[in-house]
Amino acid sequence: MQTPPPHWPENIVQQLNQWGHALGFSQIGVAGVDLSHAEPGLSAWLEEGCHGGMTYMAKHGTARARPHELVPGTVRVITARMNYLPDLQTGAGSGTAARLEQGGVGVDVGALSDDWRAIAWADMNKVGSAYVSVYARGRDYHKVMRGRLQQLATQLQTLIGPYGYRVFTDSAPVLEAELATMSGQGWRGKHSLVLNREAGSMFFLGEIFVDVALPITEPTTDHCGQCTSCMDVCPTQAIVAPYKVDARRCISYLTIEHEGAIDERLRSAMGNRIYGCDDCQLTCPWNKFAQVAPVPDFAVRQVLDAPTLLQLWAWDQTTFLRLTEGSAIRRIGHARWLRNVATAMGNALAELSSLPAMSEVSGSSDLAVDLMRALAQHSDHPNAAVREHVEWALQQYHHR
Repeated sequence: MQTPPPHWPENIVQQLNQWGHALGFSQIGVAGVDLSHAEPGLSAWLEEGCHGGMTYMAKHGTARARPHELVPGTVRVITARMNYLPDLQTGAGSGTAARLEQGGVGVDVGALSDDWRAIAWADMNKVGSAYVSVYARGRDYHKVMRGRLQQLATQLQTLIGPYGYRVFTDSAPVLEAELATMSGQGWRGKHSLVLNREAGSMFFLGEIFVDVALPITEPTTDHCGQCTSCMDVCPTQAIVAPYKVDARRCISYLTIEHEGAIDERLRSAMGNRIYGCDDCQLTCPWNKFAQVAPVPDFAVRQVLDAPTLLQLWAWDQTTFLRLTEGSAIRRIGHARWLRNVATAMGNALAELSSLPAMSEVSGSSDLAVDLMRALAQHSDHPNAAVREHVEWALQQYHHR
């Protein structure tokens, strides 16, 4: 471990923040490495199986709470957060509002102009549309964060001289949220995400493990109070207790991490969410302060700007790989993508079949026919999970 030499500036953390802001980070903090207070909760969560099929979490166990074991010599962790909210109202990402103007379902278009959350909710309320979590509509954050953290680490070297470090962005067994709260990035919300008074929870986290004793930044206080909005709104009731998420019920886990068929009891609650889920963040009062991303990387890709289920279902594997290049979505693979879209198509069919015979939703019968025809094209897909979800989806439409 290096001790701070006398030539280090007293405002070294302030300097890190100045560099960080220039790189697109919203805040830089510094945490110690004693996370022993988090080990009992982590162990209990793992023992209960709340990690689902994420075996890597159990494999590393308490090492996640011991930065000095993960990277020997680590005495401090530089934490960074970066806002990722794309501008959903103008430019890339405005397709939702445009489609709604042509006729949405139960949506107040006039309320969309100054509330990105209303736009996101509207994405989930339009029959036949697909919902992709806001964070995944642009470039893969792993790539963006890692490169910029590396630049920050290099800049620090010009100030203090050679030192040991390692950069992480959701890429190793690291208790990111715990380190973030310890270093003052925010507090832990009841949905388990980090909340910040000026930015809500719409940001990514990253870390630099270092072997130099930088000044530690102070944690902030909890501001959730008695609010349980995130727990109440969760479609699958995955937030089983304050600050505790059972991944086995979480739509983000089910659509991204889970392999094979999804529990049939949870499929209807998934709605049209085909990659990730934002409900707990959309309902959180603090996200009215969410900030638009300062870097262009997280702008919405055109193909993910208010897409329909039929458009995304039509992607063959080659198209999927081409259109998701550089995106976090690519990692789930084409078969899992089809499984997710099929589930959403089944839920759309269920909704369409529940509409009155003289529905005011123009073309609802035609949409149902198109969805069923499209699903039938993959009824013999080589992947068992895709076949199962296609069969289930077709069963959701009940002819009037």
